Amino acid sequence: QVQLVESGGGSVQAGGSLRLSCAASGNTYRRYCMAWFRQAPGKEREGVAFIATVSGNTYYADSVKGRFTISQDNAKNTLYLQMNSLKPEDTSMYYCAADSGPLCWRKGGTVPYNYWGQGTQVTVSS
Repeated sequence: QVQLVESGGGSVQAGGSLRLSCAASGNTYRRYCMAWFRQAPGKEREGVAFIATVSGNTYYADSVKGRFTISQDNAKNTLYLQMNSLKPEDTSMYYCAADSGPLCWRKGGTVPYNYWGQGTQVTVSS
């Protein structure tokens, strides 16, 4: 099993920054892929940033490319999402997710993730 606990959400003005953290525990092989998703009320869940934890390769949704950075600290078993130049449309519940892979993302499509955190709210005001 894998346990994921997010933190770091909050309220910020447009143009500001936040860093989300996801503390992970459980079987490492089940965390081959890790990602950040978000879902706003009435909208579909969107994968925003993905990382293959062994290679360190990353992939970003077009909506956040150049503004968000996903990273990992293996010593701390923690995943991060640095969010800069935040926009009101970034307002959402953000979720950390993990899966054993081997496919971590698919361009123009979706990849199922089996393990999820409880989410942390990010609110960006204009």
